[in-house]
Amino acid sequence: MALWDKLTGELVDIVEWLDDTDDTLAFRFERYRNEIKYGAKLVVREGQMAVFVNEGKLADVYPPGTFALTTRNMPILATLKGWKYGFESPFKAEVYFVSTRKFTDLKWGTPGPAMMRDSDFGMVRVTAYGLYAIRAKDGGIIVRDLVGTEGRFSVAQVEENLRGKIGLRIKEVLPGLGIPVIEMEAKVAEIGTRLRDRLAPDFDAMGLELVEVQVQDIGLPEEVEKAIDARGAMAAVGNLQAYAQYEGASSIRDAARNPGGAAGAGVGLGAGIAMGAQMMNSMGAGAAGAMPPPVPGVVAFHVAVGAGQAGPFDLAALRQQAASGELTRASLVWRSGMAQWVKAGDVQELSSLFADVPPPVPQ
Repeated sequence: MALWDKLTGELVDIVEWLDDTDDTLAFRFERYRNEIKYGAKLVVREGQMAVFVNEGKLADVYPPGTFALTTRNMPILATLKGWKYGFESPFKAEVYFVSTRKFTDLKWGTPGPAMMRDSDFGMVRVTAYGLYAIRAKDGGIIVRDLVGTEGRFSVAQVEENLRGKIGLRIKEVLPGLGIPVIEMEAKVAEIGTRLRDRLAPDFDAMGLELVEVQVQDIGLPEEVEKAIDARGAMAAVGNLQAYAQYEGASSIRDAARNPGGAAGAGVGLGAGIAMGAQMMNSMGAGAAGAMPPPVPGVVAFHVAVGAGQAGPFDLAALRQQAASGELTRASLVWRSGMAQWVKAGDVQELSSLFADVPPPVPQ
């Protein structure tokens, strides 16, 4: 019995993997002639899963924990026949450890612009790029479809394929989002979520989980960006005339940056003259159309002069005119609230102006 215990003790093995890299997705446990001893201890740590392959066929997938590889809990080992080989079993087995931690900061980008229809700018070419994160979901699929017989399989070996899937799929997703291009930068989180949901089945088929998709930038054609900037400038200045002044000032600034260029100087000078004319017209229009109303409480009259009119004049000015004879009782006057022109002598407010003025000499 002691001899049997000693011999079986020598056969007991520890099957485990300590990952000292940052990009290994799967690792094959190495043993001489791929022989896993009867009674070996399989140690699967958190962040791992173990795929047991027996004689080239997928046998089982183990979650985190410690497992004794015996015929009691591994029926496949019951195929072991005799000990005539001096306890070197002809049983061949392999163990693949698959890392289940997140692999982050993987980059993606559109291989070319995606065409989408926008209500403001028509057909627009849009590009995008960002980051994504994955982790292993089904160790059996990963070993069967990706790893094969490789001793070590890294994320880099499948990254190009995954990047291409995201880049192509986003060209399908963007046109169907219904988001105006002017609002896309503000909705990158929503775009990333929709892209992740759309791509999840493709990653599941590879035994992977697409944990996250980040959209870091949306690229628009230069002419569209300029149009957006111009729209923002117009909204900021408030009206088209002020925007024209803004454009003129911008031209002067650009010309000043290149003072040696004749064309730039000409453009800047012309823009400056145009802007100056616009400003003068604006000031003139403002002066002509911005006459303030009479001061509240002050009575003001218009006076008929020939075929025209003058005023309005307050009572002090009218008193001077009455004293000088310019304003007489027969002069026609009008103020706000009157239905028509009447003689100054018939207006009660003006009667005091003629108290010291003699009436006309009778004919």
